[in-house]
Amino acid sequence: MKVKRSLLGMLTLGMILCGCFDTPNEEHVSDATTTTPPDPDAHYAYTQEELFVERGENQIYGILYLPQDVQGPLPAVIYAHGYGGTHQNGTAYAQALAEKGYAVYCFDFCGGSPDSQSDGSTLDMSIFTEQEDLMAVIDAIGSREDIDPSPLYLLGSSQGGVVSAITAARQSDRIAGMILLYPAFILCEEANSLFADAAAIPDSYYFLWMEVGRAYFEVLIGYDVYEDIGDYTKDVWILHGDADTIVPLSSSKRAQDVYDHAELLVLPGSGHGFYGDAQQEAIDAILGYLRDSYD
Repeated sequence: MKVKRSLLGMLTLGMILCGCFDTPNEEHVSDATTTTPPDPDAHYAYTQEELFVERGENQIYGILYLPQDVQGPLPAVIYAHGYGGTHQNGTAYAQALAEKGYAVYCFDFCGGSPDSQSDGSTLDMSIFTEQEDLMAVIDAIGSREDIDPSPLYLLGSSQGGVVSAITAARQSDRIAGMILLYPAFILCEEANSLFADAAAIPDSYYFLWMEVGRAYFEVLIGYDVYEDIGDYTKDVWILHGDADTIVPLSSSKRAQDVYDHAELLVLPGSGHGFYGDAQQEAIDAILGYLRDSYD
């Protein structure tokens, strides 16, 4: 059965979860940061390489940014895009961080969008299949000889922020820190407002230009994401614009209260996505957070 919602309904939930507002386009476990931080005054050249990660029968596609002429294994940041987005949404952040000595991996979630270069269908995607993707990426990046897995950081935007938060709570010993950009914690509330129960969810559902399956909404019915994320007790930075009409700032304020150690940076005048000066402010804040995590 296929059901097509009204344009208003599609826009409301679709835009809430969408990452399209972002700028276009041997296992080692440690609970302490040991790597010497990159020189904040240095400006490193970097390479980009395509890197596939396996998750079961699925291949996850991504781009790995590697700074050059940095001594020792590199601290790494993994970028998770939002609903309907791709690895390209993290390009500006990856370039800026790589220039400052951080390895960055930006990837496409399986079924994350029709433009995804990873395997999988949007009909099978949910926040928990994306969480499995992110776990596979953490395993792969953390096992590389040129990466130091002890300072491994997550950077997630919109729905990718939600997926990062869930993953960090379940793998706290492996994640040194986390930065969330306008995380879409409201998605669970919106899904529950659309469907009274799981029986009301259609087999497929259109919003905006993207068709998702029953699996997407089924896991959100009755799910309280705020109860799930608080087990992560290390430092969290949340960046959110006070002009965000898609995901209200109040949802990030609530998340801040859930975490033991969280800072909320409010960007005046910014909406759901950071551009121009706001994006540079976000980049500067991310770099400051990463440097401070070594103290």
